[in-house]
Amino acid sequence: MDKPKVVLGVSGGIAAYKACELLRRFTESGHEVRVVPTASALHFVGAATWSALSGHPVATEVWDDVHEVPHVRIGQRADLVVVAPATADTLARAAHGLADDLLTNTLLTARCPVVFAPAMHTEMWEHPATRENVETLRRRGAVLIEPAVGRLTGADTGKGRLPDPGEIFEACRLVLARGPVAPDLAGRHVVISAGGTREPLDPVRFLGNRSSGKQGYALARTAVARGARVTLVSANAALPDPAGADVVPVGTAVELREAVLRAAADADAVVMAAAVADFRPAVYATGKIKKKDGQEPEPIALLRNPDILAEVSADRARPGQIVVGFAAETDEVLANGRAKLRRKGCDLLVVNEVGEHRTFGSEENEAVVLGADGTETPVPHGPKEDLAGIVWDLVARRLR
Repeated sequence: MDKPKVVLGVSGGIAAYKACELLRRFTESGHEVRVVPTASALHFVGAATWSALSGHPVATEVWDDVHEVPHVRIGQRADLVVVAPATADTLARAAHGLADDLLTNTLLTARCPVVFAPAMHTEMWEHPATRENVETLRRRGAVLIEPAVGRLTGADTGKGRLPDPGEIFEACRLVLARGPVAPDLAGRHVVISAGGTREPLDPVRFLGNRSSGKQGYALARTAVARGARVTLVSANAALPDPAGADVVPVGTAVELREAVLRAAADADAVVMAAAVADFRPAVYATGKIKKKDGQEPEPIALLRNPDILAEVSADRARPGQIVVGFAAETDEVLANGRAKLRRKGCDLLVVNEVGEHRTFGSEENEAVVLGADGTETPVPHGPKEDLAGIVWDLVARRLR
């Protein structure tokens, strides 16, 4: 079989050096990559580097190798075009259809999915001109991966940092897997909770659960690849931030509730994939609880935590908002799931069987998605991304 053909466009920003790692991810996973840098990009990483890593010659001008008509052929033959980093200038030229170099010509001729990973200073990212250009590209079907928050050039810190190349690669891989299909969550804001809450008992101990957050993170990556603006409320998940998601770290169930309700105010869909503790200690010990010789420990009194899923379902922040819950069960899985669906009032409930060596911490999952309309969608055992894709299929159908 032919290798998937990827065009990697590189703009002239300091983050251009990170594109070398993205290129390596593509080539080592069996993709054929043609690098198309701008002239400015070559000030940061030279043509020899791109040629050596990709195995293809590098050009920036439409006049190079004219007999091969590169300004048309490169885009026509591509299965995916990704621009990383995409500077404010490149976004502006792409949004206005300019074609003054090989990269912008390629963007105009491409009929495959196009992904932009912007990187620039915060002030440039937040400027109204850049925001309008971003929305224009999204309306035309491009996937825009939101920049990360972190250290920028010099001493500046803020939103505008290029996301981790490995996470950009994961987003591109999901886009490529969907093929030439319009991003069906474009223009939508989705909120996802992930991980497991921890309820402090004393300064060194907590009540928690085995959730790793991997399913919630798979949901976030998949939503980004389908064009959504993603807010990921992450409870104690030791995972790299998904490229393009705004990550809100939380610890306890009360903190998670506050973050979800705040983000859900303008959300089209809320997916509660986090394992939220049902109870918390009634008393927090300010010092470490000591073991006393010959004495049994004092009983730990518990308080009930807020039922976030039921609250979000009962009080929708906007008309038509879709709410998805998760039910981790250990016995009578479907019966308990159906009862929970009725009790919580959500639109969809993902029901799966969990245990010490099942689902939690695994790269794979198996579930049944129950709908409030009586539908049941079984999801066979497989990667958590597969389940994420089916969940978003069902959400997108209801949003339409």
